[in-house]
Amino acid sequence: MDKTIYLVDDDESVISSLQNLLRSEGYLISAFTRPSDFLEQRDYPTPCCLIVDLNMPGFDGFDVSVHLTARGHVIPTIFLTGYGTIPLTVRAMKAGAFEFLTKPVMPDDLLRVVADALALSEKSAVISQEKLEITGRYASLTPREKELMQFVLLGLLNKQIAAEMGISEITAKVHKRRVMEKMKVRSVSELVRTAEKLGLLQEM
Repeated sequence: MDKTIYLVDDDESVISSLQNLLRSEGYLISAFTRPSDFLEQRDYPTPCCLIVDLNMPGFDGFDVSVHLTARGHVIPTIFLTGYGTIPLTVRAMKAGAFEFLTKPVMPDDLLRVVADALALSEKSAVISQEKLEITGRYASLTPREKELMQFVLLGLLNKQIAAEMGISEITAKVHKRRVMEKMKVRSVSELVRTAEKLGLLQEM
């Protein structure tokens, strides 16, 4: 799987230096000297990470991070700055920075941080894909099946579910089996874990 690193820095010499280092490790590099050009991207295929200069005229690294978040993109971001202060570090971490590094960055330090950021991106992509799939499964349930699923999650037995829904116990069993099949789970405990991932338990 290709691993992409986005570079955003208005200093072309920094871009060139980082490109040479990161390409030597086999990473795909997509570099921008203008933040606006980077933000024009429609999508940012995972796994990926962003290395962005904190101090750019007019549109700094914080602005880039804010715009990405507003559009729903979650990209591990490594902020670079020519001078690091505690207030800046704190602000970067509050902005969701994966790491905050001061220039000039030691190659080994940068490569370690990049590897960790890409590992996080990969893990997040797997989690996002899983949630997408189980959301689709839940959407395939009929309103009646969703109602029954709520009772199952509450721990009710088939007889109790039948009484609550005004149906026979046999019908309750049939609906329950259909819910389990559609949700692709083999046990009630697995159904509970799936519901937790969907945030359904918080609504109960």
